[in-house]
Amino acid sequence: MEKTLKPKEGVREKKRREMYRRITETGLKLFAEHGYEATTLDAIAEASGIARRTFFHYFRAKEEIILAWQKALPDELYAEILSQGVKASPLATVQAAMMAQTVNLRADVAALISRIVQSTEQLQAGNQAKFIGMERAAFSALRELWPDPKRADGLRLAAMIGVGTLRLAIDAWIEEGCEKPLEVYQQAYFACLQKEVMEGERLDN
Repeated sequence: MEKTLKPKEGVREKKRREMYRRITETGLKLFAEHGYEATTLDAIAEASGIARRTFFHYFRAKEEIILAWQKALPDELYAEILSQGVKASPLATVQAAMMAQTVNLRADVAALISRIVQSTEQLQAGNQAKFIGMERAAFSALRELWPDPKRADGLRLAAMIGVGTLRLAIDAWIEEGCEKPLEVYQQAYFACLQKEVMEGERLDN
């Protein structure tokens, strides 16, 4: 999996990436503050410090900002897993990386995005693709940290289980109104997983 920013990337492309990210973050912020429907393209452009016509060089519609956020998550997870190194097991590494990635996720933004995602089939498909992309990104990063080919199947399972646990945590978090930090739900589901593994080992013995 390629890194987000290549070492030889040109200045123009780097600036384009930075502007793309700025518009995405600004759009999400305005959606949370004023509501998705009430936020206009002009408002997003103005808050991003660009002209309306410049906005259309990056996005064709508001919903593409949500898609951009969804698409960015796999690369962010990939980089975070690599930064964790090999100080823990692969599954624990995925867990720590996802905890670090989601610790600053605002509850109001998450709830809003969840509602918006359910509004169109395109965004629902993008949401499913997001988690598949995160599994692949996690697996790619784990393979870099533990390159032994014999470990590939186990690393793929660690990636799938880790991301699957995050999905359950997010669903429970949103269902309960995001009153507690997301990390509380992540920790609870990972603890549940560990308990089941230990119970299975006890029964086998």
